[in-house]
Amino acid sequence: MTKQNKPLKAYENPEFLNSSDARIIRMLSEFIEPQTKFRKHKIIDTIVFFGSARLKSKKDSLAEYNKFKVMNPKTPTFAENLRFAQRQVEMSKYYEDAVELSRRLTDWSMNLGTHANRFIICTGGGPGIMEAANKGAKLTGGLSVGLNISIPFEQFVNKYVTRDLSFVFHYFFMRKFWFAYLAKCLVVFPGGFGTMDEMFEILTLLQTGKIKKKMLLIVYDERFWKKIINLDGLIEHGVINKEDIANLSFCNSVDQAFSLITKYFEKYYLKKGAIENGEPRVDLK
Repeated sequence: MTKQNKPLKAYENPEFLNSSDARIIRMLSEFIEPQTKFRKHKIIDTIVFFGSARLKSKKDSLAEYNKFKVMNPKTPTFAENLRFAQRQVEMSKYYEDAVELSRRLTDWSMNLGTHANRFIICTGGGPGIMEAANKGAKLTGGLSVGLNISIPFEQFVNKYVTRDLSFVFHYFFMRKFWFAYLAKCLVVFPGGFGTMDEMFEILTLLQTGKIKKKMLLIVYDERFWKKIINLDGLIEHGVINKEDIANLSFCNSVDQAFSLITKYFEKYYLKKGAIENGEPRVDLK
């Protein structure tokens, strides 16, 4: 048999590896690769930031808004686009707050003096709030994780993710597993369908006891979220109990969120005897 006609080994055969029969191999790859990298960097746990991929920094939002100063106001859709640009400038406060909260949490965690990397910032790795949180971690010299997903839009990895901790997933469920598995806190900034999907998935896992560890869920900006979601209405109609949102805390400022998160960690994860040694245990069953 000539070298050209020699059959490929299964793990070297791209046609097989991309086939439906090899799906389980691809799934396992999306579990094992992050696990390997987290062990390499001694990452024990994470703080996950969720939020809109569409929000921009104040600088970029103002640059977009200032373009209207040289435009003809009689241009079709001018008024509509101007209102949108104004709203983007207003919403940029969340981007800046995410940068600052992430920076302060990263600086705090880097000064804990633990043997491993604790409470590392983790995001979906894309633009918007994800970029802001990764940026905050990088500004203070810390590690940060980016769990990206291959979708038609907003799929690029932002430049602030630690290079060796940047992942691109095909399977949403495996990406969501890694969001939940190491997380000790979730910070939910204003966002759309994806943000709400991720928040309610975690709430459901907590409600049903599938997540057994202590996990804090910070919902950033009470006014925004109570306009979008009526949790009190769900309680009033008897479809959820008050206890179902016991781990959910509204915060309206960086100072408030930082204080609540660090005190929560000090109480449940940093008190004497609470610091894990070695690799993290399986908290999600």
